[in-house]
Amino acid sequence: MYLLPAIDILGGKAVRLAKGDYAKVTVYNDDPVEQAKRFEDAGATWLHMVDLDGAKSGNADNAAVVERVIRSTTLKVEIGGGLRNMEVLARLADAGASRMVLGTALVRDPEFAQAAIEEYGDMLAAGIDAKSGEVAVGGWIEGSGIQADELARRMAALGYRHLVYTDIARDGMQTGIDEQAYVRMAEAFGAPVIASGGVAGLDDIHRLAQVAQSIEGVIAGRAIYEGTLPLEEALSACRA
Repeated sequence: MYLLPAIDILGGKAVRLAKGDYAKVTVYNDDPVEQAKRFEDAGATWLHMVDLDGAKSGNADNAAVVERVIRSTTLKVEIGGGLRNMEVLARLADAGASRMVLGTALVRDPEFAQAAIEEYGDMLAAGIDAKSGEVAVGGWIEGSGIQADELARRMAALGYRHLVYTDIARDGMQTGIDEQAYVRMAEAFGAPVIASGGVAGLDDIHRLAQVAQSIEGVIAGRAIYEGTLPLEEALSACRA
């Protein structure tokens, strides 16, 4: 189990949203590269990035920012948001991204989702973001009518071996996690998942550790920025 500190990019800045609401934005750093370096200095080896502009537009609006982070650090970068065509995937792969997360495209363009996994294999992750069990798309703005566990089974059948599962109702709220939600998703996917949404402190890391067979990694954002999750201690707890 490993920790992925999160940087969400909106307008070129490092921000966090509350429950994915673009009207509830907190800016934590004007320079995402500087923020990434802080995480690296604390001992992080992975970084989870989301292009929030791209998630809505379907374009890689902040690809240049991601490229700067990759060039400026030794972090393994997992990137999602607006990854909906092979050109964007090629650009990010050439830039050195370690993992690319497909979200909306899994629902709206299953042919692309299949072509992408055939081309990039283990470099890809399925990103499933859900409200009350229903997959949300288009930057979490729209419902899809598809249940999260059903989409997880579909992606496993296509050959995806990594899955980032976000509980939107808890994301950015520091309300604590529902570890059993990740256990259920791992059972549907047939492999451990990356947990995202609601991590508030070390207690949540320890709760996920109790179901570690279902957890590949843990994404945390606001709790790190606001100091309720000490990064160095969280990294150590995940490694242990």
